[in-house]
Amino acid sequence: MHDGELNAGNGQSDGSGAERALVLYPFAKREAANRRRSPEARLEEAVGLARAIGLEIVGAELAAMDRLRPATLIGEGRVESLRQKVEELHVGVVVVDGAVSPVQQRNLERALKAKVIDRTGLILEIFGARARTREGRLQVELAHLTYQRSRLVRSWTHLERQRGGFGFLGGPGESQLEIDRRLIGERIVKIKGELEGVVRTRQLHRSSRQKVPYPVVALVGYTNAGKSTLFNRLTRAEVLAEDMLFATLDPTMRAVRLPSGRRIILSDTVGFISELPHHLVAAFRATLEEVLEADIVLHVQDISHPDWAAQAADVRDVLSDLGLSEELVHGMVEVLNKVDRLPPSQAERVRNQAQREPGTLAVSAVTGEGLDELLALLDARLAEERRVLELALAPEDGATLAWLYRHGQVLRRAEGEDGRTHLTVGLDPSALARFERLRASPARA
Repeated sequence: MHDGELNAGNGQSDGSGAERALVLYPFAKREAANRRRSPEARLEEAVGLARAIGLEIVGAELAAMDRLRPATLIGEGRVESLRQKVEELHVGVVVVDGAVSPVQQRNLERALKAKVIDRTGLILEIFGARARTREGRLQVELAHLTYQRSRLVRSWTHLERQRGGFGFLGGPGESQLEIDRRLIGERIVKIKGELEGVVRTRQLHRSSRQKVPYPVVALVGYTNAGKSTLFNRLTRAEVLAEDMLFATLDPTMRAVRLPSGRRIILSDTVGFISELPHHLVAAFRATLEEVLEADIVLHVQDISHPDWAAQAADVRDVLSDLGLSEELVHGMVEVLNKVDRLPPSQAERVRNQAQREPGTLAVSAVTGEGLDELLALLDARLAEERRVLELALAPEDGATLAWLYRHGQVLRRAEGEDGRTHLTVGLDPSALARFERLRASPARA
């Protein structure tokens, strides 16, 4: 790729009826050297995001500039060049991979005579198309309305879904010149109330699940790293697993039996992406709270991707923003996935590297390579983290005694002369946390 056209195509539709789109990545030259990804890699990712919502990409360009313009983001010469290509290629949508202000958006649309959507709008459109559960839909709409409220110069409708998205790409609201701030505010308040109810319901489900001593293992990773394929392989579930950005949005949980016979709960989560807008992270905090409460986090990486190291760094940044504990961050299992896609010599180097680094495994979710080792590692980790407690329970504390038998491993029991029951009991981290909450507030048990 270069500072110009990536793939202009022949200007003809593919016959699918998809909207024709041109992708633009504008960047300041002086900032490019300080970024984790090359401009070419960033443009390629933007093209993948646009394709994920069914756009027909007829062109993709880099726009290197000395500085970004406040009125149109890009210079007048670039705007005119873009306008000509929009006209020649019959482009309906221009995707700008970056933050575009409402004024810049309005000016660009007027100049280009085409819809303009920025990175945040594009990601929201994808999330809108992928959400399946009621909670997922509410979270997407909340993020969309929060974004839209700051862009009242826009003309898109805010409550109608278009082709599975949230109206960024067309619909009857296009002629609307302003959106009623009061209506948006009322809708945001209503959605937040509904989400609180959904969160309370999930907390009840979590409480019932905590009555069973199953540690939670959460899968995280950059979008399209292969988390859902790995999840399906380990659980024999049928979660949507496609070679597509953001194929999974809503969290899914299944029980898995480890080699020792110990059972765990495996949680699949939405994929992360670089420069995810902060308000979008906030909106999906509830979706990701399973990660925050996990006993072990598996960081799944697409080792075959040219930018896998930058992707891994972006995931760690998001986890840090979410407030993942230092203990979980340092204890993350690094899963180097898709070794089957590497040339044999490179795959062997990755396997050797993984063997030298504790807590790192080379696997293929497609072929099953390394998955037995992964399950064995989880078994060993959970055994290592088991805490052994010495307890003395009063005669009237039979409920606690029964709880410890259900959730832990009683290693020794003796009845004392004082009537107390003296126990040596082993508890997994998840059971230990619940036990501490139980002792602090018996009513919550």
